[in-house]
Amino acid sequence: MLKIRKVLFSGKTQYQSVDIIESEIYGRSLILDGKTQSTERDEYIYHEALVSPAMLMHESPAEVFIAGGGEGATLREVLNHKSVINVRMVDLDEEIVELSKLYLPKHHMGAFEDPRLELHHVDARAYLQTDDARYDVVILDLVDPLEEGTAYQLYTKEFYEIVKNSLKPDGIMVTQSGSSDITNFRDCYVPIVHTIRTVFNWVDNYQVNISGFGMPWSFTIASQTPRDTNGIGLDKCNERINRNLRFYDYESHVHMFNIPKYVRDELAMEARINSDDNPIFMV
Repeated sequence: MLKIRKVLFSGKTQYQSVDIIESEIYGRSLILDGKTQSTERDEYIYHEALVSPAMLMHESPAEVFIAGGGEGATLREVLNHKSVINVRMVDLDEEIVELSKLYLPKHHMGAFEDPRLELHHVDARAYLQTDDARYDVVILDLVDPLEEGTAYQLYTKEFYEIVKNSLKPDGIMVTQSGSSDITNFRDCYVPIVHTIRTVFNWVDNYQVNISGFGMPWSFTIASQTPRDTNGIGLDKCNERINRNLRFYDYESHVHMFNIPKYVRDELAMEARINSDDNPIFMV
């Protein structure tokens, strides 16, 4: 629970409730529908973890698609990669982006002004279904699949098929896949990984601890082409990224991908497939 020093904004957009607060410990923080999305204190851990492995496992990611990520920090991390020519970002909620521009400058750091950005405010699934472009990397920085919302449609087998078809043959997808805390990792994280395994030839997953969430968080990465998760060294980070990262390097990378045995055991046994007709919600 964040201890609030000051409320900067509190209201509702067309799609969700929004609170942007100043926390005594975590600084400016974005809260959607009562759930902390990111904080100034540790957002770089989440966003570097989400973006860096997929971008560095690809030989030269030039065309990148981002679904969600309204506060602009995922975009910031993508644009730090020297190979990037174009980023197409689709976030349904335009008001979140505008509020983030105003109240969360340390998150986006001016990324919305970069000429490589093409920004759309429509449904990401509908957009990809009709999009003729093919991407090197697709990054899914989405809100959680809650029963009362529509985001669950961006975690189903049918959606991952759409994403696969939007990638180039050597393309990579990465998504946030929910809490990996021992109390609830079976709820969404494990079935999301299993669902993605039914779509892509190669799938791996990793986790980091996010203090502002009060729990570890998972990410799932996938491709039609097998990837070497140990093939990312410090030299590659230095050569391909425009600035020094605060969290991610080779040692952090290795640590992230070494998930606990109890998680690996559950992943091996999982049989649930998240589908449009039978969705799985985060509790």
